Amino acid sequence: MPRDEPAARAGIAPRHAWACYAAARMSRQPSKSALKEELVRLLATDLETLERAQRAALEGATHEEAKPENDKDTRALEQSYLARGQSMRIEELRGDLAKVQSMPVRDFASGDPAALGALVTIEDDEGERVLFIAPAGGGSRLDGGTVQVTTPRAPLGRALLGKTEGDDLEIRIDGKERIFSLTRLV
Repeated sequence: MPRDEPAARAGIAPRHAWACYAAARMSRQPSKSALKEELVRLLATDLETLERAQRAALEGATHEEAKPENDKDTRALEQSYLARGQSMRIEELRGDLAKVQSMPVRDFASGDPAALGALVTIEDDEGERVLFIAPAGGGSRLDGGTVQVTTPRAPLGRALLGKTEGDDLEIRIDGKERIFSLTRLV
């Protein structure tokens, strides 16, 4: 079946079919509990990957072949620095994972200010975006890429905290002043 045939049968011009699909996808609000679970899975996967890499670096630092052949050979030292850096990142990621796991998922009533756990829709001259405010995992894409995670450490996440539906927020991104409208908060 040709790609445009279902759109034509539905009375939608083929060139507008993708725009209609995208609009329908954006109008569906995902469950915040499902978003939280997905973010926990992403962070846990990152943690597992990093732990494997740290173990490999540690093994490389202590392996018999890593012994210095002369005073200029720093392979083992470099591997130990790498393992130490990865160990620090693992501890940070464990803390982030614990914060997301303990983040309450609640409904926000009309007039409530944005806070951790909020699912917000913002709009600017480039279009609409759906953001999930979480304590960690900033930049992650959830729900098939339709929702982006932002944190209070990010300029946009920081600007959203305390705002209510209908508020505008101004932030500087890459040296450019941007104005967003908070159009939905759940």
